[in-house]
Amino acid sequence: MRLPSLISFIGFVLLMAGTWCPLLRPFHLMNWDVYDLNRPYGMVVLLISVVGILGVILNQIKLVKLTGWISLVLVLLLLVAAFMKVHATFSFIPFKSFAGFLAGQIKFKWGWYLLFAGPVIALAGSMVKTSKYSR
Repeated sequence: MRLPSLISFIGFVLLMAGTWCPLLRPFHLMNWDVYDLNRPYGMVVLLISVVGILGVILNQIKLVKLTGWISLVLVLLLLVAAFMKVHATFSFIPFKSFAGFLAGQIKFKWGWYLLFAGPVIALAGSMVKTSKYSR
């Protein structure tokens, strides 16, 4: 396995691992991962990472690039959806300061770093040009 393929493989494994890492912590009670936020969406992200790993193993660079871009878009959409959900959850409360306080109690956790690092590393590995004389 060549070095760029190994880098892409590590990126997709990070994406897969990031789906089980904590993303949100509501009211300091529990941690939510991708599957707690939206199970079908988490399965799609997991499926894309598996397809990316298969593309790396089968040495299909175009497939690796495609799944890398798709996974980056999916993670960005998940972040936007989580941000909008957090700030719209308590919009029914007529007191804006109290609604803002409750929305501030939902914290974003470190799992987002893994979810973003995975596709970025996978894309970085797939964008590296190799010489035509390499094995």
